[in-house]
This record gives sequence, C-alpha cells and structure tokens, in this order.
Amino acid sequence: MLQQTQVKTVIPYWERWMRELPDVAALAAAPEQRLLKLWEGLGYYTRVRNLQKAAQHLVTKHAGQFPRAFADVLALSGVGRYTAGAIASIAFNAPAPILDGNVIRVLTRLFAITENPRDKATNTELWELAARLVEAAAPRQHFAFCRPDLIVSGACSAINQSLMELGATVCTPQNPQCLPCPVRAHCAAHREGRVNELPNLGPRATATSREFHTFVVERDGKYLVTQRPAGIVNAGLWEFPNLEVTGRNKIPAATLQQLLQVSAHCEPLCEVKHTITRYRITQRAFRVVLKAKLPPAEERFCWLTLAELHQQPFTSAHKRILARISQPSN
Repeated sequence: MLQQTQVKTVIPYWERWMRELPDVAALAAAPEQRLLKLWEGLGYYTRVRNLQKAAQHLVTKHAGQFPRAFADVLALSGVGRYTAGAIASIAFNAPAPILDGNVIRVLTRLFAITENPRDKATNTELWELAARLVEAAAPRQHFAFCRPDLIVSGACSAINQSLMELGATVCTPQNPQCLPCPVRAHCAAHREGRVNELPNLGPRATATSREFHTFVVERDGKYLVTQRPAGIVNAGLWEFPNLEVTGRNKIPAATLQQLLQVSAHCEPLCEVKHTITRYRITQRAFRVVLKAKLPPAEERFCWLTLAELHQQPFTSAHKRILARISQPSN
C-alpha cells in the first residue's frame, strides 16, 4: 500500500483491510472483486493482484509462514530487490541493501555521484555502496568505506531505516537541511557546494495530455457500466462508457453515437482531471437519459442501480464521477 501512497492516506485502507482479511489464508482465498474493492482508490492494481499471488505462494510453499531468507522473499510475486532488501533487513536484521529514491538521494550527495542514477552502471554502483553500508552494520562488524575516518556500525535494520529517514526528512529534494545533518562533515556534495545539483536525474519525461468523453447513461433508475477486460490496465475494475477524444471531434453527441450507436442529449455533468505516470488525463462526463434499448452489439455493458454501483470497484476517476451522481442534489 505504501509503495505509491502516503502513510496518512493508507491508514484507513490498512485498517479496513485487516478487519476483512486478517491473515494470509484469508487473503489467499479472497475473491478478486473483493480485493479490488478494498484496494479501490489506491491505484496501480497490479500490486493487489501480486499481493494475493504472494499470499497463495506462502500458503502452498511455506505453510502460511513468511520466509526469512532474502532469496525466498524475492521469489514472492510483486517483490523486487528493494522490497526484499527492506523486509529482510528491517524485519530480520539481515545485511541486505535497499535503494529507493530517498537512499539514492543520500548516496549521490554523500559521495558526489554526478552520473544519472537511472543509468545501469551508476545504479549498479549505488547498489554496491548500499550493500557495503549494510554489511558494515552487521553485528560484530565495522567497515571503513572511501574514507578511513567514516566508520559505520550497528544493526542492519537501523542503518537502512536511517538512510531512508535521512532522505525523507533531512536530505530532501528541495531545501535540504544540511546544517543539522548528522553526516554533513562527510558529505562530498556539501563540501563542494553541489547539494542542489544532485541527484542528476536528467530531464523529466514530457507530460502527455489525453482527453476522454465519459457518459453517465441512465434508464429506469439504473446506470450503464462496463467491466474492464483482463490483460489491460485496471483490469477487472468498473467504469462508465467512455471514449478517448484526444485530437478528435470533441462534440459529445457525436462521441456518444460512435460509442453506443444511440442519439441523445448530453448534459455536462462534471470534469475530472487525474494523472497516470506521464499522462495528464481529463475526463469530461456527461449525463444521458435513455428510454430506448441499446443495440445488441453493446451487450458488454450492463445496467446497475446506484446501490449496486457502490458495491463494485471503480477506477479512481470514475469513482469520482460516481460520487458526483450520488450527491443528494442529483
């Protein structure tokens, strides 16, 4: 839950999740739609699918117990090198390195690494530095790296958490707090006056604008919706009929005709803006009241009441549209 989301946002999700799925066996056996509904709003739904696959693996391969070995943790679905290292070191005090955005920032500044940390060679160098640090923190060990006066010792769990916390609260992207920084005396970037230049992440990818027409189609107190098919982004989630109109004819009635093969008045309802990776998406929603049936070709859609809609997991943007039509004034 915390991979893409702030702690304050996650807390109510976590509490609800633990009430409904209190252990690994419950997660492993849960229906997919229930999982998606519990995750609704957190985005990046591959995470929750991998979470269930990992739980199923734990039940079948580890008798429901979480493994302690780094390799076994890394073998779980959705767990990469960073996550496996964080779990192994923080939970089990193993000398496993971690490298997230905060740690990258700390290390590139501490050692004045000017190359882009996303480049393969530089990323490998950073992983090696992180490994040397945590290995030096292993019990009964101490290790001088780069400078003989800089000795690191202590628990593996503590050093990795300290690196992340240092990056999150002191060695921040903007306005880093160098004065109280506990490693300022050893920081090459501070010594050279280059703190604000590092890390060198290169130019940002250009944002791409995309526009969709979305239709809240109502008939006899029910609303037209569809479930996203397997194999695409947000598979299994629900949404209102929509069509991308980026760079095309943006007359909503024409879009409705193209999408559902019906002609009807389209009343503006709301506009929802959201971001997915490098895409800046605008959903322009319109209310449509139908009396006629849809053509047979549109059987992929179904009609649900407002109460039934609230039981289904919706994509984030369409959940906001659902909230709009659920307001008492509507």
